[in-house]
Amino acid sequence: MFAILKTGGKQYTVKPGDIIDVEKIDAEKGGTVELKNILAVSDDKKFNVGNPYIDSASVEAEVVDQIRGKKVVVFKRKPKKDYRRNYGHRQYFTKLKVKEIKV
Repeated sequence: MFAILKTGGKQYTVKPGDIIDVEKIDAEKGGTVELKNILAVSDDKKFNVGNPYIDSASVEAEVVDQIRGKKVVVFKRKPKKDYRRNYGHRQYFTKLKVKEIKV
């Protein structure tokens, strides 16, 4: 069984037991989160696609950790003008472990 869900502007294909990094969700470490934006669900026999979401489906996940990603270096430069800017960015992520897919 697997599901395709949407969170943080991105889509993820998940199965029970998967660990995924999603955009930051306000939840405490060790708590549970219920994700309701389910685009499609499949079991062994049939594949259900939502329009755009499946109202009755949800994914229950446990919050493993709140983390930050790798640093992305942003460097700006204009030739012949002595203009240089260098800065970085680290995105916040929530690490989730999928416990159950409810249909």
